[in-house]
This record gives sequence, structure tokens and C-alpha cells, in this order.
Amino acid sequence: MTKEVYALLRSRPSAALVAVLTAVLAPLFSARPAFAAAVSDMHFPDFGQITVLGVSGNAIMLVAAAICLVGVAFGLILFSQVRKMPVHKAMLEVSELIYETCKTYLLTQIRFIMLLALFVGTVIALYYGWLSPQPMSVIQVVVVLLFTLIGIAGSASVAWFGIRVNTYANSRAAFVSLRGKPYPTYAVPLKSGMAIGTMLISVELLLMFAIILLVPGDYTAACFIGYAIGASLGASALRIAGGIFTKIADIGADLMKIVFDIKEDDARNPGVIADCAGDNAGDSVGPTADAFETYGVTAVALISFILLAVGSAADQGIMLVWVFTVAVMMLVSSAISYFINQAIASAMYAKADAMNFEQPLTNLVWITSIVSIALTFALSYLMLPGLGDGTMWWKLAAVISCGTLAGALIPEVVKVFTSTQSRHVQEVVKASREGGAPLNVISGLVAGNFSGFWLGFVIMGLMAVAYGISSTFPAGMMLAPAIFAFGLVAFGFLAMGPVTIAVDSYGPVTDNAQSVYELSVIETLPNISEEIKRDFGFEPNWDKAKHFLEENDGAGNTFKATAKPVLIGTAVVGVTTLIFSIIVQLTEGLQAGFMQNLSIVHPPFLLGLLAGGAVIYWFSGASMQAVSTGAYRAVEFIKRTMKLDASVTKASIEDSKKVVEICTQYAQKGMLNIFMGLFFITLACAFVESYFFIGYLVSLAVFGLFQAIFMANAGGAWDNAKKLVEVDLKEKGTELHKATVVGDTVGDPFKDTSSVAINPIIKFASLFGLIAVQLAIYLSASSQTLNYILAGGFLLVGFVFVYRSFYGMRIESGAPTADRTKQAA
Repeated sequence: MTKEVYALLRSRPSAALVAVLTAVLAPLFSARPAFAAAVSDMHFPDFGQITVLGVSGNAIMLVAAAICLVGVAFGLILFSQVRKMPVHKAMLEVSELIYETCKTYLLTQIRFIMLLALFVGTVIALYYGWLSPQPMSVIQVVVVLLFTLIGIAGSASVAWFGIRVNTYANSRAAFVSLRGKPYPTYAVPLKSGMAIGTMLISVELLLMFAIILLVPGDYTAACFIGYAIGASLGASALRIAGGIFTKIADIGADLMKIVFDIKEDDARNPGVIADCAGDNAGDSVGPTADAFETYGVTAVALISFILLAVGSAADQGIMLVWVFTVAVMMLVSSAISYFINQAIASAMYAKADAMNFEQPLTNLVWITSIVSIALTFALSYLMLPGLGDGTMWWKLAAVISCGTLAGALIPEVVKVFTSTQSRHVQEVVKASREGGAPLNVISGLVAGNFSGFWLGFVIMGLMAVAYGISSTFPAGMMLAPAIFAFGLVAFGFLAMGPVTIAVDSYGPVTDNAQSVYELSVIETLPNISEEIKRDFGFEPNWDKAKHFLEENDGAGNTFKATAKPVLIGTAVVGVTTLIFSIIVQLTEGLQAGFMQNLSIVHPPFLLGLLAGGAVIYWFSGASMQAVSTGAYRAVEFIKRTMKLDASVTKASIEDSKKVVEICTQYAQKGMLNIFMGLFFITLACAFVESYFFIGYLVSLAVFGLFQAIFMANAGGAWDNAKKLVEVDLKEKGTELHKATVVGDTVGDPFKDTSSVAINPIIKFASLFGLIAVQLAIYLSASSQTLNYILAGGFLLVGFVFVYRSFYGMRIESGAPTADRTKQAA
């Protein structure tokens, strides 16, 4: 029988998994015993009975929703402004080809995500429809599943909007650089980034308000959880697949610079279009979906805590209204800060012949942080004067401001290790000059490890401040106030959500702009200078354009790196609150004696810590294995088909599409193995023992935080060391440059595949755990032995995918290769 199951898994994994899932869950359809406080016990208060600022909570929510509609309009206006910017048709054609490639990829991934949703939806339906203490009606279960699908659709829709805006902006940024001034080259990608950021947060909040205002209070919490699980599923899959896709393409394109000694983004290289599509798949689709689910999961963490740990229904209502109002205020503060920063940047750089591209981005982050903190205190003063003992307004504002401050401090620390101006990046270059690629790699690892130390202490310090403030909360107001404080710190991380997304999205636009310039071969077009002067009214400056695009790409690399630890930080800080909500369920409101199980003297808890750490290291290796094998196939194909004779100016569309097909194929295979492995291992850990599962989630968060920071910043240092050699030192094609290309290639899957996907997988496991642990509790009440059998079954299925993630993704020996180096020469 085992051979038949394994054969089915190899040939038709989806069919095999449906069969396995049905078999192992069949025992759950027995009679239901009662168990401790559960997810289904969380009921939203009636906001119509809550009065804040002299009006009802429902009225405030409606006003907040209206502000979000204005935010959507603002995002669409910026989108329209970018789309209407002038651009030469040669560049426009390239950007539209990139968009069509990205759109095809995204639609393929969405179909794949819907397959994964079958497994998650099955567990949700079983729990809410059959296994919870108060099973829902069929209609209610359908509504919860509908919001799960809405969560998936939300992640996918903001991802689509992101690639559409970015692929408009890349050609416009490339074209405006021809004017020979740096400021427009900076302004276009930032405007597109703000369009994405404001649209993303506005849509996220609108969907949340729809749940609050339209769904009855007795299952509003269930809809929130279903929605967040859907968003997390979509983000996890898009982050994993996008990270694999982009780095297969990036490595495939970059290695050709060494093999054939050609320039960056050479139009004859069929891997470059795939690389450009990957910049959007990995650096636009992934981050936007990630940020979308981050808001949802962090909100669910706070909602779960408030409903489970705050005793007074009136206090619950006031605090929930405050949390959502502050979230909308963050949207407003980001828009205000954007206009303030643009006025300052325009005054300083609009007519300048040179500028530091990083400076106005840094200014934007700090202005937003300051404005957000000021508005947080003002809003809290107005909304919370009577909460607790009368001091809670400033205490809660101070706690959330710790997270807002982190959103500005973390980028500063990251720049120490990744900026082209940092001593660490300069050290990587110095090491490479005499030691070549080996010392380049070692120096990058040093930067990554040091960054983990300093960022860990920054996050710990701000959490410690929040803990200190929480210790002064009124006694008896809530269970474990420090945990609520940690959740608010995570929410504060997101205070600058639109701006964080804007500076993150800045990177793929600047990267693509440089590629669009080269792929358009605009310089070689006959009478092009005269045409541009006649049609657009200016004389193109080719040398300055190329220099500004390369220099701006370095700034984009830096700020892509700064955004990653902010999102990663929310995974740890926010998941702390989510894990606590699970503990409240397990202990019936933290009854006496529970602490002895949350200790290393309780063996299952310690074993769970080890299991979580093991999963992080498996995930890191599995995601990079998919990149390695896919890149091998891409390089093999490119070397065999690339034409370098003088008559060829561009790679064929067919060859470029084939590279995209290779990237998509291995991205899907890698994503399936990784996600299904995580899904079944998480189920297995939940069924072993409740505190084993808590240890597993805690370990995922802690190990994941430092692994992600280390990998992201090591990769960022390698990336900008190469950029420093290319732009500042102007040593392209030298041995030094080749050494930095090798380091950048090693860093690619570090920073853009493994590290960035750790955040959503932590959140998915923790959020899914809210339901998974209840399934386990239910079953253990009737038969602990059956629990162990199910845990073993889930673990075996998970191990099948762990096995497949390497042995099913290996580079096959004896594959045909074609060394065209001599032919090219």
C-alpha cells in the first residue's frame, strides 16, 4: 500500500493528499465533548452601544471606512498620474512585455493557491461546522469560508495592482532619466510606491470594516480569522513562489555576465525579461501580499487578545474602536508626510545636477514616524479619556509609538549593513579586491550576523520599554497586559504602512528602469535624439541617464533591505500576542498552574522549541534548493540559445518566454513542497500536545526572526557591494566585479527568497494554529492515543514533502549542457 500511495503522490499529489486528509480526519466526525474556551467563544461587542467622542462606535467605523475610500481614490489618482507620464514607445513596449509576463505568472499562481485553499478550507469547515462547542449553521460556515476566499483575493488583487503600477513606472522612470536631472528619476518610483501603499492599506481596512459592520457579532471573530487565514495563505504562497521565481531569473541573467563577459541587462540575454518579471514577482507581488496579510494577522492577534483577555465588554468595544481608528489615522499620516517630504525634496533637488537618492527616502520615513506618533497621542487623548484609571490614553499611545519608532529606527540600523555608503559594504568590496569571491562571501556573512545582533537588541529594547509601560496598567483590567503591549508594538510597526510599502516598492521600479533602458536599445535607434527633442521637447543626455539609473538602483536596493526587517519584526512581536490568545484558550483564562507547562521543565514544550527551529532551517534550505535547481536549468537553456553575433540586437520573445516558463515551473514545484510540508507538520505538532505546539510556534518566531534578518542583510550587503563597484568605482568587467557578482548571486536567494518568506509562514502557522489546536483538544478529550496516531500520520505526510523538497528537486546528473563560451568568443 505504501508504494501505491507514494506513486500517487509523485504523479498526482493533489489527489493523493485529498485522500490522505479525508482518511485521517474521518475519526473527527464522532460525538463532540466540551472543552476549554475556544475561538468560537469570541463575540464582538455591539458597537452601536459603544460611545466614543460622543457618537456611537458604528458611526466612527463608518467615518473611518469613508476615509479609506478616500485613500483608495488617492491611490488611483497617483496611479493615473504615473500612467499618463510621457514615455518613448521603445521603452513602453518593453515594460508592457514585462507586465504581460508578470500577469501570466500571477494568474498561474492564483490557480495554484486555490488548490492549497482546499486543504485549509477543509479544516476551517470541519472546525466551525462540526467540532466547535457551538457549531455554526451551514450558512454561517459558508460565510466564514467566503471571507477566507476574500482574504486570498485581497492578497492577489493588491499584488496585481502593484505589478501594474510598477510596470507603468519602470518605463517612465527610465525615460525621465534622459532629461539629465536626478530628481525626476527619484520622484517617479516613489509616486508609484505611494500609490501601492495607500491602495493596499485602504483596501485592507475597508475589508475589515465590512466584516465589523456587516457580519453579526456572534461570528464576526470567526470571519476575521477566516479572512486572515486566507490572506496569510495567499501571501505565503506568493512570497515563496515569487522569491523562487525572481532568483532563478536573476541568477540565470547575472551569471551570463561572467560566462560571456557581457554588460548588465544585455538585450541579447533571454534571461533579462524573466529577471524583470521576477523583480515584480519577488519584490512587488511578494511584499504587497505580505504587507496585506501582515495587517490582517496583526489585527486578528489584537482582536483575539482583547476579546479573550479584557474582562469588560465596554472596555473591549472602546479598545477595538480605538485600534481601528488609529489604523486609519496611520493612513492619513502617511499621505500628509508624503506631501511634506515631496515639498522639501523638490525645493532641495528639483534643479540639482546630483543628489543622494537615499536622503529624501530617509527623510520620508522619519517625517512619517514623527507625524504618526503625534497623531497617535492626540487621537488617544480624545478617544480614551475615561478608559481604566484615566491614564491609559497616554500609556497605550506610548506603547504603540514604540512600534512606530521601530519603523524608523530599524531602517537606520539596516542601512549600516546594506547601504552603498556603509563601512560594511565597503569592507566587502575591499575583501573582494585581494581575496576574490571567497572573501567577498565571508565579509557578507559577517555583515549579516552583526546585523542580527544589533537589530535583535533594537527590537528587544523597544519591547522592553513597552513592557515597562504595561506594568503600570490598572490591575484587573486585562490578563497579561505585557502581551497586549507587545501586540500594540507590532501594530505600531505598521504605523507607516503606506510609506514602508512605498520605499520597498521603490526598489523593483529602479531595478526595472535600468533594465528597460538597456532592453529598449533606445540609443541605437536611428535619429533618436532628434525624435525625442521633436516629440518630447528636450535633448536626451545618455551618459547621465545611465549613471542616475544605476545610482538610483543602489538606493532601491538599500530601501528594499530596510523594509524587510520591519515586516519580519511584526511576525515575532505580533505572533507573541496571537500565541498568547491560544494559551488563554488552553488554560480557560490563565487558570493557576498553567505556567509549569510553559517551561523547559515540561518536556513537550522544550521538544516543541526544537521542532520549530528545525522547520526554519528546513524551509531555508528547501527554498534555496528550488532556486538552485531552477537556476541550473535556466543557465543551461540560456547558454545553449544565446546568440551574440553582430547581427543580433535582442533575444527572441520565444527564448525569453522559455526562461519564464522554467522559472514558473520550479517556483510552483518549490512552493507546493514547502507549503504542504509546513501545513502537515504544523497539524502534526498541534496534535502531539498543546504545549508542544506552543513551543513550536515560539521557536518558529524566534529562530525565524534571526535567520531572516541574517539572510536579508547579508544579501543586501553583497548586492550593494556589486553596485558600489559598478557605479562608484566604475570597474565593470574586472576581476573585482566578477567577485562581487558571485557574492551577489549567493545573496540573491538569501535576501529575496528564504528570508522574506519566513515572515508569512510564521504568521500562517500561528494563525492556522488557532483552529488546529482546537481540533487536537477536541480529539484528546476522547482518545489521546488517536491524537498520537493522527500526529504521526500528519508528520509522515509532512516528511514526504520535506523529502520531495530536496530529492524531488535535485539537479539530475548527466543533463545535457552546452558550453558556448568559445563559440561566443
